[in-house]
Amino acid sequence: MIAAKSEEASKGLLKTDLITPNSLQKVEIGKKLQGKCLRIIFTESPVKLYCCYGVIAVLTAAVLSLSVALKLPVMGKCGPCYNTCPKDWIGFGSQCFYFSEDMRNWTFSQTSCMELEAHLAVFESIEELNFLKRYKGPSDHWIGLHRKSAEQDWMWPDNTQYNNMVPIRGQGECSYLSSFGISSARDYTHRRWICSKSKRHI
Repeated sequence: MIAAKSEEASKGLLKTDLITPNSLQKVEIGKKLQGKCLRIIFTESPVKLYCCYGVIAVLTAAVLSLSVALKLPVMGKCGPCYNTCPKDWIGFGSQCFYFSEDMRNWTFSQTSCMELEAHLAVFESIEELNFLKRYKGPSDHWIGLHRKSAEQDWMWPDNTQYNNMVPIRGQGECSYLSSFGISSARDYTHRRWICSKSKRHI
């Protein structure tokens, strides 16, 4: 009796594993529905997709162009654009300045500046002169103005004549910045010095 029941149960299991024509029909209907769903989700034709890719490419190019354009300075508005100053130099206006810690005579100071591809300080405006006086602190510093004798005109390191923008005190041949403005002394006096070079030549 138990054997007969187990045989019937195993036949029932075999029947459920067999695919009936009815279940085959359900599988086919499922596949058709799946195809319809996929067509609903992806209704775009290849032409529409290519158009979308084209629009994305154009927008990407526009964004890149704008980002590059915004990073570049507008040459007409900023005037001449300059490079930055070397390490340990200070920029002001169109020039870079180096303030020494060492103390030497005027000739040695000029040679030291030349080794740095510069010259003793030149100021091109009252603003630059005021910057140099303010930044030098209480110490006197040699600058580039010099002359051969007390009767001669003051000259810059490139041998252009000084326009007497600010009067120079004293009877010496070499100029320096003091607490009072620009003064002069003999070459052999030891002072700190200021080198300058144009940012355009860096």
